[in-house]
Amino acid sequence: MQSLIIHSPILAIAIPLLAAFLTPLIGKFSSKARDIVVIVALAVTEFLVLILARDIYASGLHVYTLGALSPTLATPENFMIPVRIVLEVDAMSVFMGIISATVALAAAIYSISFMKRETGGTKFYTLLLLLTVGMIGLEFTGDLFNMFIFLEILSISGAALAGFRIRYADAIEGGFKYLVISAIGALVVLFAVGIFYGQYNLLNIAALAKVMQYTSLDQLALVLLIMAFGMKLASVPMHMWAPDTYSVAPAGTTPMIYVASQACLYALIRICFTLYGVTMNTSTIGWIIIVLGVLSMFIGVTVAVKQTDIKRLMAYHAISQSGYMLLGIGVGIAVLADPVALAAYGKTAISGGIFHIVNNALYKGLLFLTAEALFFSLGTRDLNKMGGMARNMKYTTIFFIIGALAISGIPPFNGFTSKLMIYESVYQFSPLLAVIAMLVSILTLASFTKAFQSAFTGPALPQYNNVKEVPKPMLIGMGILAVLIVFFSLFPNLVVNTIVNPATDSLINQAGYISSVMGGL
Repeated sequence: MQSLIIHSPILAIAIPLLAAFLTPLIGKFSSKARDIVVIVALAVTEFLVLILARDIYASGLHVYTLGALSPTLATPENFMIPVRIVLEVDAMSVFMGIISATVALAAAIYSISFMKRETGGTKFYTLLLLLTVGMIGLEFTGDLFNMFIFLEILSISGAALAGFRIRYADAIEGGFKYLVISAIGALVVLFAVGIFYGQYNLLNIAALAKVMQYTSLDQLALVLLIMAFGMKLASVPMHMWAPDTYSVAPAGTTPMIYVASQACLYALIRICFTLYGVTMNTSTIGWIIIVLGVLSMFIGVTVAVKQTDIKRLMAYHAISQSGYMLLGIGVGIAVLADPVALAAYGKTAISGGIFHIVNNALYKGLLFLTAEALFFSLGTRDLNKMGGMARNMKYTTIFFIIGALAISGIPPFNGFTSKLMIYESVYQFSPLLAVIAMLVSILTLASFTKAFQSAFTGPALPQYNNVKEVPKPMLIGMGILAVLIVFFSLFPNLVVNTIVNPATDSLINQAGYISSVMGGL
């Protein structure tokens, strides 16, 4: 078991990557065997991430260097070679890894029945596995160039999945927009990586953080990285691609593409806290992120209220919810250089933002799946053409209610807990920002009340009288996320103390990260 834990960082990437190459071969002989391979590969990935998390929470950061004689030891050769795959997994990295692996597994199970209606199932599962590789690789890498490589894997596979149903014109449009945005973002990231390499002849995050001088070029690189990852996160004003992409992505891939955007948020957080830390002007950068968060919250929810396409409604709420994360993280960055304010409310703001990441992945993922279930059964995404589905789709209705109450911040659901942490901490920083955040929650509740009334209450239209509940694999996929939402709602303190606070501590402790990676060198 110890050997498995040691190699788990690379195995969590290698196993879905291997399965992605095996899937086309197995799919030629048996679609059922192909489905089993995909589910088993993602289940093993989930197991590896969980045992890695348990060890990290007990003993601290893991370093794994491919090609080194001693891959787990901190030696000069492990980080001085410019281009090398170095994995540096701390509590924040593995926190994101758990989210990615869990949502990927639920999405794959959900997609089994859905893909029976579609052609090209083998290509679909290959892309799904590659998207998982891109997310986990982005979260586990400790090297800026390899962060760019995994970002490309994530982006290309995500664009292909978004445009998978090519018989729909809007699917091609959504996939193309995602590809264009991803290409621009990746080029900007690569340019920033070139700035670092040109100055310091280094690409390792810890090594760069140790020698960072915060020159004008470093400031330019920081601005570029905020722009690139903010664009991939769909932060306002760089959000226009998201509704067109999320609304057309098939089956369980919409939650995955959304979690991929959260992986880009992780990259932004890692850059700000670990690479730059207090070296940068924390107040200015913090306020930039706060402004992006507030704009995303307010514009996302106000546009969502008037949507009649249920998946576009979900997409705009995804933009809005990302604003809460940016707000909490932004306040933490703004006071990062002030130990008193950081201890008083800054750390709580960061923890609230991080807790909201996992909560949002669960309930937003569940809501995307319920929207796709309605489309699967009814053949339409138009809320004006739905009604009365609570009678025919009881389980989907229950799952929708759980997700809607959670995203609206209704007690005692998990969304309420993370939002409350953000409200209380942000209020101490700026009462106005806290009031705006509360107003957004009220509008969110109004929006989902309208959606629930349109889709599930009232009399069913005559053509939907014989509609049945979606197949069991789709219910299982939704059920996994729903059970986790309920668990997080019942035991929020356990979740915060076990996985959220360690992630926050690992971000704040830049010196500890550098020391753990470089071994005091």
